[in-house]
Amino acid sequence: MKFADRRGATFAKADMTPMIDMTFQLIAFFMVVINFSEADQNQRIRLPSSELAKPPDAPLESPITLQLTKEGTVLVAGDETVLDGLKRILLRERQVMEAGGRSASKATVIIRADRDAKTGKVQEVIKSCQDTGFEKFALRAKQQERT
Repeated sequence: MKFADRRGATFAKADMTPMIDMTFQLIAFFMVVINFSEADQNQRIRLPSSELAKPPDAPLESPITLQLTKEGTVLVAGDETVLDGLKRILLRERQVMEAGGRSASKATVIIRADRDAKTGKVQEVIKSCQDTGFEKFALRAKQQERT
């Protein structure tokens, strides 16, 4: 069986340059638009309001975000733990920091406590942090709107 010669057939060639250009423009757009400061926030935590609350002046060096729920559990990097298990997680964070050449005393622990959480639980979280070598703290509150 003999097949016909296909030399006369033409093939369409697509120019991929505009598609690649558009892809890079979309990547740049999303890099500009994404707000990474809200990435560590959990919707279960309702912050208390305060007249003294203000945004930080500069980005914090080596921030670690701890979120205290009204039930008394702590959310760390998406994992929920009881207060007794917090020291183990903080020790692991400290080891990772020290392996990277950073000091735990220079890291800032951001505590986002629910407005219905007990004050004593916030103090226990701070004590656990101090016991594992963390010394700097930032408490988060919602800025109260002035009338």
